[in-house]
Amino acid sequence: MVLAGLAILFGLILLVWSADRFIEGAAATAKHLGMPSLLIGMVIIGFGTSAPELAVSVMAAVDGNPGLALGNAYGSNITNIAVIVGITAMIAPIAVHSQVLRKELPLLLVLTFIAGYQLIDGELSRLDGWVLLAVFFVVMGWSIFQGIRGKGDPLASDVDSEIIDHPMPLNRAVMWLIIGLILLLISSRMLVWGAVFIAQSLGISDLVIGLTIVAIGTSLPELASALAAVKKNEHDLILGNIIGSGIFNTLAVVGLAATIHPLSVEMDVLYRDWTLMTALTLGLMLMGFGLTGKPRIITRADGVILGLVYVGYAAFLFSTVVG
Repeated sequence: MVLAGLAILFGLILLVWSADRFIEGAAATAKHLGMPSLLIGMVIIGFGTSAPELAVSVMAAVDGNPGLALGNAYGSNITNIAVIVGITAMIAPIAVHSQVLRKELPLLLVLTFIAGYQLIDGELSRLDGWVLLAVFFVVMGWSIFQGIRGKGDPLASDVDSEIIDHPMPLNRAVMWLIIGLILLLISSRMLVWGAVFIAQSLGISDLVIGLTIVAIGTSLPELASALAAVKKNEHDLILGNIIGSGIFNTLAVVGLAATIHPLSVEMDVLYRDWTLMTALTLGLMLMGFGLTGKPRIITRADGVILGLVYVGYAAFLFSTVVG
């Protein structure tokens, strides 16, 4: 048990560190290759912060622990909105300016409904997984098209500021890109082994471990990125990361896990976890743009509400485990 706990602890530390190196290397490499700043923010930074979730879920699916894979993906989406946006807004209210985010947030809500429809029959088949991956590549294509067309969006300015603060030559960027990817795989293997061992020892389902400990751990890159963006007043980058990560988790992480190992889904996932994930996404859209669609400020009060929602959710999960 102690060894498994150490595997989780050091696996999470290495996972967060390697994810940061991977994202920095990928963003710098993309900039050297001439990719537009807006596209880097939407695709590389936004989706790249979900690299830990992808690595962990793939490892879990390969090991035959689909509950951990699904719990990690949905739990990360819940954590990203309720905890990360909540904490960030409590520190400093978040002003939304980017036109891109106004389009991507409703898209995330639609994708969440598609994911929920697939859960109704109690399983995620390989066909379901391929459908999610196909939709993901369509969304990626749309994002690339939007990124190439978009000029002067506030999100692009935020990304430029980030890259200027962390200049990196091409050879070093490629080196960190490769090293970060390798360490992501190693650390995710450690984390999955430790989480599954403890879950089996305590008689807790892989799903609950994925929704809580693993989801919080794999969401740490998003939290670090959000706190850094708060200091620099880069509000659109905060939500860009969260929305991009949510799209990636819902489509690519779950889709790839299902194609590797079909997932048998407990109805609790649909009625409890998916419902909360959908409500939080809708709530974030209303907080960010209101009923009129005009950008507004996500206030400290909004942040407190999001935080309390997560506390209630975690307490309910804990009571379920104890019961």
